[in-house]
Amino acid sequence: MWTSYVKKYVEKTPGSKRLYERAARLIPGGISHNIRFYPPYPLYTVKAKGSRLWDVDGNVYTDYWMAHMVLILGHSPEPVLEFVRNQVENGTHLGTVNPYAVELAEAIIRNVPCAEMVRIGCSGTEATMYAVRLARAYTGRRVVVKAEGGWHGGNPILHKAVSPPYGKPESLGILEEEQKYTRVMPVNDIEGTEEVLKECRRDLACVIVEPVLGGGCIPLDRDYLVYLREVCDEYGAVLIFDEVITGFRLGLSGGQGFYRVTPDMATFGKIIGGGFPIGAVAGRADLLKLADPTSGKPKWERCWTGGGTFSGNPISTGAGLATIRFLEKHADEVYGKINKLGEMARTGIDKALEGLKGLKAKTTGVGSLLLTHFLKEGEDVRSSRDRLKTDQETQVNFYLALMNYGIFFLPGHTGSISYAHSEEDIKMLIEAVEKIAEDTS
Repeated sequence: MWTSYVKKYVEKTPGSKRLYERAARLIPGGISHNIRFYPPYPLYTVKAKGSRLWDVDGNVYTDYWMAHMVLILGHSPEPVLEFVRNQVENGTHLGTVNPYAVELAEAIIRNVPCAEMVRIGCSGTEATMYAVRLARAYTGRRVVVKAEGGWHGGNPILHKAVSPPYGKPESLGILEEEQKYTRVMPVNDIEGTEEVLKECRRDLACVIVEPVLGGGCIPLDRDYLVYLREVCDEYGAVLIFDEVITGFRLGLSGGQGFYRVTPDMATFGKIIGGGFPIGAVAGRADLLKLADPTSGKPKWERCWTGGGTFSGNPISTGAGLATIRFLEKHADEVYGKINKLGEMARTGIDKALEGLKGLKAKTTGVGSLLLTHFLKEGEDVRSSRDRLKTDQETQVNFYLALMNYGIFFLPGHTGSISYAHSEEDIKMLIEAVEKIAEDTS
């Protein structure tokens, strides 16, 4: 059955096939971001507006990937376009400080509970790297504890236990010594996490965790996050929330506001750039001030952060500022709508897939985030270990099948709903799932 969907995909996307064949001769794997490949070849797109995405063959899709969950207002929203059109005429990158970066920092501090100061960079990977460095600088300790299955970008310290098998290295070229002080904890498992943290408590610099695990779209329990807050206080360690996904997604105050747990620092990206590259570290002033190059302290008494050519550039910071200002002005309307549509989608997909032969479907997520899993055993996916018990091949095939109905998710990865989506879009999604379920029964 899945073979017929693959055949239809190939028939309707000949332009993408030709482009991928060209790309594979020029670029390793044919892609410049590993997760963008899926078999038989990825979709090549050229245009997007609102909730719609156009490929090179003229096919139109309702988009639930939304540029890596970045576009909370939809593709090309007018508040962002208005700013960008004007700024492009006045300089794309000035290479100096600019007012938009200041105003973006103010907007983050205004909304995010932990944010007393902000440092803006170019990517989430950069932000998590610097957050860990700041935590080590502040505590004078070495050990960093991250979640099993947690992705915090490609920096060597944190690029560990991201994908199964978790005990094997994630990459050639990362030295064992670079991860000598990195430990891994099982999420939503207080007892298992306690064992890890107790063992390294005297040298524990920080714990870093996503409030919603991006790999698998797995919300963490509030009780688990409260435990992490309490144990970090007890051990004198820094608690870092990686809010690259959840920041301004679960609400203006992000995951920490949604869960009512305040970390010491948080990292941001995606939404705060309004569709352009960005990253940021926000947190307590006593932590962030360690990065102050004007402190008069010698370099060995400061924590070096920043330095990217495009750090704080006017396009990224201004587009992010335009996005946040719109969210602030229309918060109830935006979050009320996308969260309602998220719940409608998750419930509707699972209902449509009831009675699936040999597999139980479970769509995880919270708010406007969602990902459908196909369980070979168990009733839910609450950790990366639970995800190992799912049929990930069926998951990829399911999302490829949806493309044949004009619906785009990046197969196997968290989807997101934007303000540009409508109830009609969600109904169309559920109807497509029902048709796929019929074909598999």
